[in-house]
Amino acid sequence: MKRILFTAAAVLISTAAFSPVQAQTRTEVIIVKKAPPAPRHEVIPAARRGFEWVPGYWNWTGHRYTWVKGHYEKVRPGYIYQRAEWRRDRNGWYLEQGGWRHGDRVDRHNAPRRDRDGDGVPNRYDRDRDNDGVPNRVDSRPNNPNRY
Repeated sequence: MKRILFTAAAVLISTAAFSPVQAQTRTEVIIVKKAPPAPRHEVIPAARRGFEWVPGYWNWTGHRYTWVKGHYEKVRPGYIYQRAEWRRDRNGWYLEQGGWRHGDRVDRHNAPRRDRDGDGVPNRYDRDRDNDGVPNRVDSRPNNPNRY
C-alpha cells in the first residue's frame, strides 16, 4: 500500500514539475499623500551607441523620497523606454514605473507615416497639416512646415 501511495505521489510531483507555469505580473500601487520633490538636474554622460539614457527619478521608500540616478539601458529593437513618472489622482500621488514597452520606434522609420506633422491627428483627418492655423482648403501651401 505504501509503495502504491509513494508511486502515485512521485508521478503527481513529476507531472507538476513539467507543467507550464503561468506568468504573473505583479503591479503594486503605492499612494503617497505628499508630492514628490522637483526632479534633479543630471549631467548626461556622452551618448553611447546602442544605449538609451534613462533619466533619474524620485522613488518612495515608505518614509521618504530618495533619488534614483539616471543610467544607460541597452536598446531593445521594437521597444521604447517609458521613463518613471509620478502622477496625481484624487487619492494622492503614485509612481508609474518606467520600463521597456512595445512601441513603433523601429517601425516608424520604415512604415508610411500616418501622422506626418506629429500633432496626434491622423493625416486623413488632419485639416491643418502644417499647424499654421489656416485650414488646408484655404491654405495656398498646406504642406509648408517652414511657413513662419
